[in-house]
Amino acid sequence: QFLPLGLRVLNKIANIVREEIEKIGGVEILMPALHPKENWEKTGRWESMDSLFKLKSQLGKELALGPTHEEVIVPLVKKKISSFRALPLYLYQIQIKFRDEKRAKSGLLRGREFLMKDLYSFHRDEQDLDRYYLKVQKAYFRIFKRCGIGKKTFLVLASGGTFSEYSHEFQTETPAGEDIFYLCSNCKVGVNKEIVEKVDFKCPQCSGSKLEEKKGIEVGNIFKLYTKFAKPFDLKFLDRDNQFKFVLMGCYGIGITRLMGAIVEINNDQQGIIWPKEVAPFKVHLVALGKEKKIFGFAQKVYHSLLQEKVEVLFDDREKASPGEKLKDADLIGCPLRIVVSAKTMRENKVEVKFREKKRTQLLKVHSAIKMAKDL
Repeated sequence: QFLPLGLRVLNKIANIVREEIEKIGGVEILMPALHPKENWEKTGRWESMDSLFKLKSQLGKELALGPTHEEVIVPLVKKKISSFRALPLYLYQIQIKFRDEKRAKSGLLRGREFLMKDLYSFHRDEQDLDRYYLKVQKAYFRIFKRCGIGKKTFLVLASGGTFSEYSHEFQTETPAGEDIFYLCSNCKVGVNKEIVEKVDFKCPQCSGSKLEEKKGIEVGNIFKLYTKFAKPFDLKFLDRDNQFKFVLMGCYGIGITRLMGAIVEINNDQQGIIWPKEVAPFKVHLVALGKEKKIFGFAQKVYHSLLQEKVEVLFDDREKASPGEKLKDADLIGCPLRIVVSAKTMRENKVEVKFREKKRTQLLKVHSAIKMAKDL
């Protein structure tokens, strides 16, 4: 469940993801959450995926709740692609997923129901897939930087299974993480614990540098699927030489709700959350201290001035809450800038401003405080 402030944050994260994925050609669609059994039987995952939620309709039809969407998007694309001229193609969605996790825990970090962005790319050849794969890597780092976790998020090599030597994860370093990875002290590329013995505890990127053990939260992953899902559904295209070839695929995921949890884990102090400015529920938390009508009147003028300048502002105008309660709540909620109106500030026709991550407060004229808020 997401209450109003949390939902605003979630939507902002999703919009950052949208903006960066659409910069690299992604086109948004929305696929069904209910999947027919026959699609999953074609890929062999109806029996092999142990986290698959299965159910029956009143008519006896067997269905799955979508944990991922390869079994849906490939039949969809097959209807649209026939020639090399239709490739490459990049389709993504942001949708609720369902996985019957045996160890669901840690709130947003591992749940049975979660919001996820999944992007699928379709290519004529391996060179084109490789080029786009690198584009997605760069787009992911832009996303994580804008979400305020860029300095703590690393590209981590993981097992690629039978289809490629490596896949890649994006791990955010934090003591709250449940994953173990090893980070190169030189080039800052990581190696997943499951494959560290394969590289003999040496960095595969710069060869020989020390690997340091870290705990992390996996906030994204990318895979080259090649023809793994194209073959079961006979997804082919006619190339320039009039030969039919299987379409090559890539798959790229970001857990939106998990990303929200990761942001909080590395942006906080003893008082509460410190939201990065691009994902904060509001840019400004306006607090009126005192019960006098003139204080609330002055605060309302500041509030409307901020709105007029299109500044997102949360106005704490509770009459029964104490000053201490309001200030503690402001720290707990964690908006980037706090503006306080009180009898003390009004005597100088000013407001008190404080950035959430700093201790220092300052008195400013209203117009200066509003300019500071706009500059956020």
